[in-house]
Amino acid sequence: DYGATVVRIESLQRPDFLRTSAPFKDRKPGVNRCGYFAFFNANKYSITLDLKHSKGIEVVKRFIAWADILLENFRPGVMEARGLSYDEVRKINPGIIMVRSSGMGHTGPYAKVATAGIWLTALGGLTNITGWPDRGVAQPYGVLPDFITPVLTTPVMLAALDHKRKTGEGECIDISQFETTIQFIAPLMLDFLVNNNQGGRRGNEHSYACPHGAYCCKGQDRWCAIAVFNDEEWKAFGDVLDNPRWLNDAKFATLYGRKEHEDELNKLVEEWTVNFSAEEVMTLLQSAGVAAGVIKDPRDIYFDPQLRQREHFWPIQHEELDYFYHLGQASKLSQTPAKHWRPAPCLGEHTEYVCTKILGMADTEFIELDQSGAFFSGRS
Repeated sequence: DYGATVVRIESLQRPDFLRTSAPFKDRKPGVNRCGYFAFFNANKYSITLDLKHSKGIEVVKRFIAWADILLENFRPGVMEARGLSYDEVRKINPGIIMVRSSGMGHTGPYAKVATAGIWLTALGGLTNITGWPDRGVAQPYGVLPDFITPVLTTPVMLAALDHKRKTGEGECIDISQFETTIQFIAPLMLDFLVNNNQGGRRGNEHSYACPHGAYCCKGQDRWCAIAVFNDEEWKAFGDVLDNPRWLNDAKFATLYGRKEHEDELNKLVEEWTVNFSAEEVMTLLQSAGVAAGVIKDPRDIYFDPQLRQREHFWPIQHEELDYFYHLGQASKLSQTPAKHWRPAPCLGEHTEYVCTKILGMADTEFIELDQSGAFFSGRS
């Protein structure tokens, strides 16, 4: 989105998992009809290659010679089995930055264990702290390591690119998705190391805030999140509620008291919130300096005036998805703003273009490779 030329090397035989994941346009499955894939792959080129084909590997090596960065997401050992270890890769391009993002990293006793995002969410401790104290664990929505890891990988990758531009030297970056996931429970790890506290499932409770939770509002399945952290906010909260008799009860006078009687307090708060829409609750409390926010569903987000004003939804035309809105970038750069030149690619859509225009292959060479099966075109 910010101008890098990104080429995805894909497989016709084993498509990217996201290409086969719902939701699909009009609920009709297809490798080019997945909204999930489309949201994360705008502005990229797609080429199909058979990495088990000797000539397919030769094409990969030409990409390596061309590229600044090679990013791979295989289980450790897969690239080595195809003759593409870092030592071999840098023989082709000494300045290459090879980013290796795997489940457990490339060293250690579990390095070659096959992993998946949900598995890593559990292993990284996030599942253990999700849910209610009197119930079993609940899996957090989505595959969190898939979103956490790129956030922590990107600055490291850019630092390596900056180093390369200054020195001409490349390097290998070994990313453990297990370790990036654990970063998100750092406070709990510190609490264990210092205080020997194990943490655990707490629902919506917070150690230093009360009331703190999601409260039912007027309408069907409408909720507002509220957080009161100190006595000043508690007083402002009471003013909004017009200071009902229970709010001045001595047992609620301090944070300690409110925490001690939290269940009772939550019921009393909800007896107030159910009389208003979630938007009204948010507006009333925010106006008084109390943290509150509507718990939004996808429709709410799509029509959110803040996102609309900042042009977060980008209209884009796709060959099979037709006209749809793409999520824009949250970072607004004044000199080099993000742009959407192309929708997410159909599988192998740019194979010929990338080979002939970016790698500089002659048409005759491309046809020979195609006929050999290097692109897994199905031809013999």
